[in-house]
Amino acid sequence: MKKTTILIIEGRHAEIPSFATDLQKKGFDILSVQSGAQAVSKIKQSNTSLVVINAASLRSTGIRICSSVRKKDSKLPIILIVEKEIKIGKDIADSVLGLPFTVQKLVNRIKALMPSEGNNVVTAGPIQLDLEHKRVKCLSKSTKLTPRLITLLQILMDKHGEVVEREALFKKVWETNYIGDTRTLDVHISWLRRAIELDPNNPKFLKTIRGVGYRLDV
Repeated sequence: MKKTTILIIEGRHAEIPSFATDLQKKGFDILSVQSGAQAVSKIKQSNTSLVVINAASLRSTGIRICSSVRKKDSKLPIILIVEKEIKIGKDIADSVLGLPFTVQKLVNRIKALMPSEGNNVVTAGPIQLDLEHKRVKCLSKSTKLTPRLITLLQILMDKHGEVVEREALFKKVWETNYIGDTRTLDVHISWLRRAIELDPNNPKFLKTIRGVGYRLDV
């Protein structure tokens, strides 16, 4: 299997952890540089899949470096590491991590931003449903799904922007004409929101249309 090449920009400060070695141990091809200028010059020639900017180790916000990378390749995923997590737009970085965090958390963010290796992928907006590997990726999250949740999400993705009535959804997902108790549908919707929403309690994608059903807005 072809390795993912990650371009990591980080300085050398003893009190700030370096992630290059740990990511290499996780099986990634790592190209390490110490400045934004070096990174920009390496992007095209290195066939980079993703950029990690360890701004904490550079003693900067990293925003200027993010902008330089975006100008060079607007589609290249960027993960920004900062001393304290900040809110910035997706046009600056795809994911922001505030120290401290585990290497595995960084790996999970990387995997969530990488193109799926599956051959059977359904996409709607930022949502990627990998039917082969039974996994959904959305923004900075990557979650394994049960077969029932896959069926439910696929129906909603196929009809995104449309309201799908509760009864019709229940019949299709559970393959039954009995609709006496659809509370189990609500439970599955809540599980689905945990998988695709950054804030499941305030969903931006999977909306409840009161008294009718559900709609996926992407």
